[in-house]
Amino acid sequence: MKKIRIKKTLVFLVLSLVLVGFIGFVEKQTTYKTFQGTEINIKGVSGVYFVEEKEVTEMLKAAFPELKAGLMLEEVQLKAIEDRLSGHPFIKSVEASIGQKGILYLTIQQHQPIARIARPYAADAYITIEGKVIPTSPSYTSRVLILQGKHAEQLMEKGDVMEQMPELMELINFIVEDEFWAAQIPELEINSKTDIRMMQQVGKQVIEFGDAKDIKEKFKKIEVFYKEILPRKGWNAYSRVSVKFKDQIVCE
Repeated sequence: MKKIRIKKTLVFLVLSLVLVGFIGFVEKQTTYKTFQGTEINIKGVSGVYFVEEKEVTEMLKAAFPELKAGLMLEEVQLKAIEDRLSGHPFIKSVEASIGQKGILYLTIQQHQPIARIARPYAADAYITIEGKVIPTSPSYTSRVLILQGKHAEQLMEKGDVMEQMPELMELINFIVEDEFWAAQIPELEINSKTDIRMMQQVGKQVIEFGDAKDIKEKFKKIEVFYKEILPRKGWNAYSRVSVKFKDQIVCE
């Protein structure tokens, strides 16, 4: 009986070792040591893709011609790939990693435009939610708040609105985050830091806002104009409304 038990135990141990060896062999076979391909995941912005997978693939081919099936994984330059793709004007960030099957995974975040600087005789540009100025896309257009005027063009040349005029970014955010104002105010004219004017979707009056300070107080005065003055005088009674002076609404 003891011999039979010993034999059974030995058989069990041998089978266990064989099974462990087989599992190890399978895992080794399924873990690639060479590059097998690329999977690109681009995060859209409100369903809009300023960067296309085809464009990313072409960038990789041009910058890393050695990135082909069979390349040893340790030779895949993940940091260099991230840095190269991050140089694209519409790409905010890139995360590169390699899976067990030898696949290079790229997760790409796009910049999100919040406003557009329009110029009559030159190319337009977008302002991102971080205040960075980026070029427009030849493929897609994002419907955002329009900025025009001499100072807006100067901000475009500087390349960073948050750095040059952070109060303007506060004003832009205030407008686009409010459902009513986002629909009613489609355009700002930025002539200087202290001369901001608003165009309305409904109503011909130009609203003289002044500087981008005391934003909430000034919009409350615009609400007073809408609720108390226009119902008595009519939408076309005035061509200019100013809320730039403290505790005053000037209508002409």
